Amino acid sequence: MTNETMTPLLEKYATQIETVLSKYPPDRKQSAVLPLLYLAQREYGYCTPEAIREVAEIAGVEPTEVDAVVGFYTLFYDHPVGKHVVQVCNDLPCALRGSDQFLEHACQKLGLDKHQVEHGGATTADGEFTLESVVCLAACDKAPLLQIDLEYFERLTPEEFDRLIEEYRKK
Repeated sequence: MTNETMTPLLEKYATQIETVLSKYPPDRKQSAVLPLLYLAQREYGYCTPEAIREVAEIAGVEPTEVDAVVGFYTLFYDHPVGKHVVQVCNDLPCALRGSDQFLEHACQKLGLDKHQVEHGGATTADGEFTLESVVCLAACDKAPLLQIDLEYFERLTPEEFDRLIEEYRKK
């Protein structure tokens, strides 16, 4: 990384970035965009415009290419999200197993507008939780289900949801 300008990510995570880049041939640094975005999102909380520019510079690609990756993958965020991201599956098979009512309860518990949750997600006023309605978490037979920070919880009741939220508030 001798020819690159030192970015905040490079300054703070030089060793981790070197490790990531070492996994790819020097002429294929663009292949490191995904792991670099995970690093940037962990640092900044989401993929800020500055983070996208930093990753592009490190990977040797245009920022628009990195931005396209952020836009494609649902686990990258181009806007602030809560400390914990809660995704409730609400596709048709899950809806037939009660996910609509479950999502309504989750919105009420977290004090969020269901319309916002269903159309991109909403974050609690304290910044602790972002609730999203998603299509297919690949376990429709276990609905209502959700994932919090990529951890699955299946066959949930409203009471179990309330308990989970209280547990995650302490994390």
